[in-house]
Amino acid sequence: MSAPTKGQSPFTQALLAGALAGTTVDLSLYPVDTLKTRLQSSAGFASAGGFRGIYAGVGSALVGSAPSAALFFVTYEATKTWFYARRERTGRGGSARAGGNAWTEPFEHMAAATLGEVAACAVRVPTEVVKQRAQAVQYASSRAALRAILARRRTVGVGGVWREMYRGWGVTVMREVPFTVIQFPLWEGMKEWRRRTTGKEGVGAVESGLFGSVAGAVAAGVTTPLDVLKTRMMLAREKMGMWELAGGILRERGGRAFFAGMGPRVLWISAGGAVFLGSYQWAYNALGGTMHWEECNKSRCGMC
Repeated sequence: MSAPTKGQSPFTQALLAGALAGTTVDLSLYPVDTLKTRLQSSAGFASAGGFRGIYAGVGSALVGSAPSAALFFVTYEATKTWFYARRERTGRGGSARAGGNAWTEPFEHMAAATLGEVAACAVRVPTEVVKQRAQAVQYASSRAALRAILARRRTVGVGGVWREMYRGWGVTVMREVPFTVIQFPLWEGMKEWRRRTTGKEGVGAVESGLFGSVAGAVAAGVTTPLDVLKTRMMLAREKMGMWELAGGILRERGGRAFFAGMGPRVLWISAGGAVFLGSYQWAYNALGGTMHWEECNKSRCGMC
């Protein structure tokens, strides 16, 4: 088992690796995200910009990607560590690869991913609001979109601006939690299967990226209707309730509208899963080898 780099805690590994992964995936696949947003816009694909200016709003992605992904992975890894330590204290054994009775691990991964997404949404939601309004050509740039929101302070006050920045918070969390509850247990399960079949302690970046791609594609397809609701809510000129919006879409466009942009979304997230989880694994391994948080906690290495 490789020890973490001297002075490099697993917390720091997750923080830095997550920040790198988030920035890499958002910038490399930004055009596909823009096309998906425009397909889901109530104005229609052509009116929302079509194939023009596919990097519109990229400034907000640059600002929000690193902290959002870092928050997710720090919370995710720390929660997994807490569950592992709890199993150790209660005598239910360690992880599956350590020979313990770890049948609860998939549920622990679901809980860790859920908490990670809630934490990440604190940064992701306002970033998405600004980004998608620029992507749909409602404003010329992310800066213009942000200025328009902040300018409303004169009429709606600071509280109104805050609510506008976090418009779609509920439906975003409703989309992200099911997504990660599907993606991360699948990803962790495939990594565990690979470790068992190869007998190796860790998993490489390429393998992690491949598993992330498969898990991401499955999760993306299943959660497309929630993504449509989230996009429509963030792009709406006036705030609407989720159920009111869903009913309006169903009446006006029919059930197929809830799967608008499914192709680009699955393509984007499948590729994104490979880049995101592959680059995360590469950075995490490079920063500290293959030691996991729970193993570091068990060894009392003093770096956790």
